[in-house]
Amino acid sequence: MPGIDQVLATAMEVPGVQGAGLVDWTSGLTLGTAGRGPHADHDAAAADTAEVVQAVARNATFDTAGTDGSSLEDLIITTADSYHLIRFVHPAFDSQTYLYLWLDRAQANLAVARLRLRDLAAGLVAD
Repeated sequence: MPGIDQVLATAMEVPGVQGAGLVDWTSGLTLGTAGRGPHADHDAAAADTAEVVQAVARNATFDTAGTDGSSLEDLIITTADSYHLIRFVHPAFDSQTYLYLWLDRAQANLAVARLRLRDLAAGLVAD
């Protein structure tokens, strides 16, 4: 099983990625980062995206822990110039973490980034 640093280094190879992180969504703290954070601040991005995740989890009818068939897989936030991808890591770290990618919209392929992020998240919990 690859470590956090190795997964984040691999995430930086996704076309268009500016930065990556592993975040505890209950606290908004980063467990690891690579590349640049939006506005040069990984910690602020982690806190901001954790707030979004918490709001979705609070108001959702699906399971963020991945224990039933309606589990939340990912969230996509788009802006005029970037994509922010959030992929939940199941069942690692008590299912309270997500991988976060910040991508340059002009250089990234959203479908490819989602698939690569899915594989990276699965790699964190592989036996």
